[in-house]
Amino acid sequence: MLVCQDVRHPSINEPGQQGAISALPAEDQPETGPARALPPQFRRTMIDYRTKEPAGTIIIDTPHTYLYLVLGNGKAVRYGIGVGREGFTWAGTERISRMAEWPDWHPPSEMIDRQPYLPRFMAGGPGNPLGARALYLGNSAYRIHGTNDPTTIGRQVSSGCIRLTNEDVADLFSRVRVGTKVVVLPQSSRQAPVAQMERTSPAARVATPGRATAVIPVSAPAPTSRVSTRSESGFAFGLH
Repeated sequence: MLVCQDVRHPSINEPGQQGAISALPAEDQPETGPARALPPQFRRTMIDYRTKEPAGTIIIDTPHTYLYLVLGNGKAVRYGIGVGREGFTWAGTERISRMAEWPDWHPPSEMIDRQPYLPRFMAGGPGNPLGARALYLGNSAYRIHGTNDPTTIGRQVSSGCIRLTNEDVADLFSRVRVGTKVVVLPQSSRQAPVAQMERTSPAARVATPGRATAVIPVSAPAPTSRVSTRSESGFAFGLH
């Protein structure tokens, strides 16, 4: 049974937080107003999913904006994600090298060069673009992390990192460990033939408090072999 994680966080009103938040791009600022539910197709659910990858592997389907955690026995947990915008997607195989709760954010110099208005540091908290949890990938600057703006799920919005809702990244965080294999499918897989059809497991529908249970079938290509982790933009770094 999949359950929602209790994501507790520091206060958004801590000294310096408001000024730093106002300097962020719109897609990285916390959602305002009444919380909006994720579209049904992006809500966390357990599905039938056949792959050659072993249980415990994370598979990221960039073109279809889904992340799969392989459970074995033909099952996986599927999460909706936000991915890199055009020119910043990447593909390859990495392993989780570090895990952090409410991580601080230090924008890399490459990102500062492109967006000089960004803060140079943000403490972990609800206004931080990394959200509630971060899974760092190898020695790269790419991360799987949370977001304080769920409206970015299903969109191409980042500089290469993979984002989930805070509730979903907390759930994923609780299921993996340092050393977990992460396979990122190439953007070109959008044109690849579908190898297997997924069917949602009736016994594993996920209900989120205050939201309707979502069960939406979707197809996805099978994972490919290891490819370069250099981004399509030519940079070897992802940012957020």
